[in-house]
Amino acid sequence: MKYLIVGLGNPGSEYAHTRHNIGFKILDALADASNICFSDKRYGYVAEYKFKSRTFILLKPTTYMNLSGRAVNYWLQKEKIAFENLLIITDDLALPFGTLRLRAKGGDAGHNGLKNIQQVTGRSDYARLRFGIGDEFHPGQQVDYVLSEWSDEEEKELPGKIDTCIEIIQGFGTIGVARTMNQFNKRK
Repeated sequence: MKYLIVGLGNPGSEYAHTRHNIGFKILDALADASNICFSDKRYGYVAEYKFKSRTFILLKPTTYMNLSGRAVNYWLQKEKIAFENLLIITDDLALPFGTLRLRAKGGDAGHNGLKNIQQVTGRSDYARLRFGIGDEFHPGQQVDYVLSEWSDEEEKELPGKIDTCIEIIQGFGTIGVARTMNQFNKRK
């Protein structure tokens, strides 16, 4: 079985530690823990992760957030991965910091990366792992907030939250989205 796990973010060192790049940060942590490296390939940084007889293609698109659909569509086709084996990891302003929500499908909720994936693939029935970044910003400051770096307090909590995200990715590939949702969405 093959899975495409896409961490949304923006390429470039200026975005590396921002809230918007949590998808990249989670995949980097998984790669580090597994002693695998990303390679610069077409439309993204790609790594192959093996876990319990499953193959996970990890993708960090280099198309920038708003054009993520191009990279997702390309790698689904190139690797011949079934659409139901796609998981997108993204930041979410609507969830309090550190809240994790796995969903089997859904709308874009105003997220430009998800919106573009749906436009390019023509589908919204893909799994997504939403990582809450909170909404601690003043009106009109949304872009500045998502592109700002984590607070010191948030930085201290990130490793544990990221470890849970890795467990969710593994569960998605081994026990399926429904059982993984039941197991993790109830956790605080």
